[in-house]
Amino acid sequence: MLESYEAVYENGQLKWLNEQPLVDSARVIVTVLKDLDLNAANSKKRRVPPDAIAGKGRTLGDIVSPIVPEEDWECLN
Repeated sequence: MLESYEAVYENGQLKWLNEQPLVDSARVIVTVLKDLDLNAANSKKRRVPPDAIAGKGRTLGDIVSPIVPEEDWECLN
């Protein structure tokens, strides 16, 4: 089974960005990404909703219990 690990190649060495493989030796395939932004590789981007939708969401009813009573559930019959 193939497993992927993220690393940066600098001065002939691999520097692992996350976990590293737990093997003593292995055959590897290397794909070189020339335009690598090292800062972007080390940080995860957080998605931010647009300002246009701020404050427009509403919670209808209880978010834990069902909106419709169980007696009305057709799939339970």
